[in-house]
Amino acid sequence: MTTPELNKISYDIIGCAYKVHKALGPGLLESTYETCLCYELEKSGLRYERQKELGINYNGILLPNAYRIDILVENKVMVELKSVENLLPIHTAQLLTYLKLSNIHLGLLINFNTENLQNGIRRYVK
Repeated sequence: MTTPELNKISYDIIGCAYKVHKALGPGLLESTYETCLCYELEKSGLRYERQKELGINYNGILLPNAYRIDILVENKVMVELKSVENLLPIHTAQLLTYLKLSNIHLGLLINFNTENLQNGIRRYVK
């Protein structure tokens, strides 16, 4: 997939996140935002997998279901959702590790617990 295609997908995901945040505002559980974001992704025609389980290769052994991605969009963009007071370095580290382990190159970290969603979105390219 080309960079412009990945950029378009991430732009569409962020647009869906803005719709959810505008309707709900901050202060809800992460699972609520996840459910509503998946609804918006579906309405937008984006294919996604929710709570996608992935395995890891550890010391030459494949361990299935070692971790879960909140949402994987078009099998190309990883979306990790938070509903926390502030994004911390550990949240970024988590997403970057997931990107490395999954061989996915683009990830979005979205914190819905903010007054202005623009301040809660981080985009990472591996």
